[in-house]
Amino acid sequence: MLTLGFAVIEALAGWWSGSLALLGDAGHMVTDALSLGLAALATRIAQRPASPRHSYGLRRVEALAALANSLFMLAVVALLSWQAVLRLMAPREIAGEAVTLVALGGLVLNLVVAWLLTRGEGDLNTRGALLHVMGDLLGSVAALAAGLVIQFTGWTPIDPLLTMLICGLILASTLNLLRNVVHTLLEGVPDGISLPDVGQAMAAVEGVRSVHDLHIWSLDSRQPALSAHLVLTDARRWPAILAAQRAMLADRFGIEHVTLQPELPAAAPLLFMPGGSRHEHDHR
Repeated sequence: MLTLGFAVIEALAGWWSGSLALLGDAGHMVTDALSLGLAALATRIAQRPASPRHSYGLRRVEALAALANSLFMLAVVALLSWQAVLRLMAPREIAGEAVTLVALGGLVLNLVVAWLLTRGEGDLNTRGALLHVMGDLLGSVAALAAGLVIQFTGWTPIDPLLTMLICGLILASTLNLLRNVVHTLLEGVPDGISLPDVGQAMAAVEGVRSVHDLHIWSLDSRQPALSAHLVLTDARRWPAILAAQRAMLADRFGIEHVTLQPELPAAAPLLFMPGGSRHEHDHR
């Protein structure tokens, strides 16, 4: 509500002063208010317990909200860049003092909101919301710098030029977040975990002959999950092997959601031959 309320003030000031930086920051703050609301809603939905229809719960909603926020940010960047190019082609007079005062207020507000978000969870959803606020923060810095330059030099092209610079910074952060979100939704191996290293560590546990069908993914940005088939040397040792695997995966890789299927080596087929029968490995 703070972000949305100040966006109205900034939009009015930008329209009166003729500053694209202020108008762009105001539009950005409106999208941020919507994004913060979406992130808050997603957080509440993600806390719902598992159900017969959603056996994992709804934790993936946080990643979907981050995806929506990322796409929203790409649209904002495209719109601001286009407006900046138009303003460079057709400069207009800008009231530097008004831009400076309003941008300073926006800078303080965004610092407060960013501080509040950094105290929360570091999941993709919160990162998406924080990305919007940091974009607003950079926009306020750009508007403040543009206001000061125009106020003391009268050089108005600084306004759209700084807007384009901030768009580039926001674009880089947005693409990085978008990559992480898509990776999570595609059930890729979480960052910081090497599937070959995990497989070799599991195979090194005493009583395990080999590991296959190993899969590692994440339910959200905080909880990795693993499933695998383990070929055992002796099925009677399975309880001890299972306990050792769980402890190793939790301690070394931080993986606690584990599903393991024990298997015995395939029995050698019985061959019927002239003069008797024997197992294939005996024949070899």
